[in-house]
Amino acid sequence: MSYITKFNVIFTIVERGKGETIIKATHEAGAEGATLFFGRGTGIHEHRKILGIPIEPEKEIVITLIEKEKTDAVLEAIVSAGKLNEPGRGRAFVISVDKIVGAFHLEPKK
Repeated sequence: MSYITKFNVIFTIVERGKGETIIKATHEAGAEGATLFFGRGTGIHEHRKILGIPIEPEKEIVITLIEKEKTDAVLEAIVSAGKLNEPGRGRAFVISVDKIVGAFHLEPKK
């Protein structure tokens, strides 16, 4: 079995409604695709209550699989588009991917 290597995955967590902006920025920076899903959670800048009941903010999580050599450019685009350098706007982090199976469009042409 052969595996695809030399990729990273960028996880971006932003407030609900901002995920499409992140995806557009990743495409413009060279990413071929992204996965968007919804979540809930709070950070240190989010402590809202309604009638004394804590509200857990809704989030959008964008997962971007990207070639290692494109990672910095795509991450910079994400930070800029999401204003992640400002408190409370979200966060992004990069994880190295050791092996990928099933992404046939990423395999080297034979």
